Amino acid sequence: MKFSKTMKAAGLALGLGLSAVLAGCGNSSSSDKSDPTVELAYVEWDTEVASTNVIAEVLKEEGIKVKTTSLDNAVMWEAVANNKADAMVAGWLPHTHGAQYDKYKDQVEDLGVNLKGAKIGLVVPDYMKVDSIEDLKDQAKKEITGIEPGAGIMGATEKALKDYKNLSDWKLKQSSSGAMTVALGQAIKKKEDIVITGWAPHWMFQKYDLKFLKDTKKVYGGEEQIHTFASKKLKEKSPDAYKILKNFNWTTDDIESVMLDIHDGTPPEQAAKTWIKENQTKVAEWTK
Repeated sequence: MKFSKTMKAAGLALGLGLSAVLAGCGNSSSSDKSDPTVELAYVEWDTEVASTNVIAEVLKEEGIKVKTTSLDNAVMWEAVANNKADAMVAGWLPHTHGAQYDKYKDQVEDLGVNLKGAKIGLVVPDYMKVDSIEDLKDQAKKEITGIEPGAGIMGATEKALKDYKNLSDWKLKQSSSGAMTVALGQAIKKKEDIVITGWAPHWMFQKYDLKFLKDTKKVYGGEEQIHTFASKKLKEKSPDAYKILKNFNWTTDDIESVMLDIHDGTPPEQAAKTWIKENQTKVAEWTK
C-alpha cells in the first residue's frame, strides 16, 4: 500500500478552499448539467480506497458519471455536509467518526450500513508476549505507531494514553496509513516489537499474524459499522445513484479481497472491476 495523498489533499482544502479541491481533483467524465456527475469523497485508508473504487465502478457501469476525491477525514465529512461532495461510503460508527457524526448528522443523510463487523484498537504481532493494553510496559521503545492526525483512532489512542496508567509515558507517533503498514512489515521481518493503531477489515490481517490488544477500559469502543452518507441534495440530483448507494453493502471477505489485490499492485480501478465481474449477483442486488 503506497497511498500518500491524504495530507496533500487536506492542505489544498485549507489553502484553496473546499470547492477548489473538489473541482480540481479526482476522476470525472463531463460537466454536462443534464447528466450530473456524482462526486464521491473518501479518506485515503485501504478500506475506503477499496470500497469507493468498487461503488464508483458500479455507478459508472450504470451510466452514471462519477468523480472521486481523496480528502482528509474531517474535510470529507464537511464536504458531504455542505453539498461540496455528494456522498461517501466511509462513515465508521459509532466510535471512530462519532465526533464528526454528532457535528454533521443534521446536514447529511445516513443511507445505512454498508459493512458490519469493523473494529479499531491497538494491534501487535502475534509473537509479542502481550494480550491486553495493560500488559504494555516498555515494548517498542514506548512508542505507538499511528496514522494521519485527525483520524478517529488517533483521538481514541490519545485518550488511551491518559486512561491507562501504564501508558502515561508512552508516545503516539503521527504517520500515515501507508507508512504505518511499512513500519509494521519491517518490524515483523526483524521480529521486533511494534504497537500500531490498527483496524479491521484490513489486508494486513491476511498477510501477517496479528492480534488486537484487549481494551478493558473500552476506550476504542466495541464493534464498528461502516455507513454510507449522502448530501441532502443527492436524491434529487441523481435518484439512480442514490438508490445504488443506499443498497450498497458487502462483507469483510469482499472488501479484504479487493484490498489485497490493490496491495499486491493492481490499480484500484482494475481491482474494483475484477471484483465486480466475479460478484455479479451481489452487484445486481445493489442496482436492481
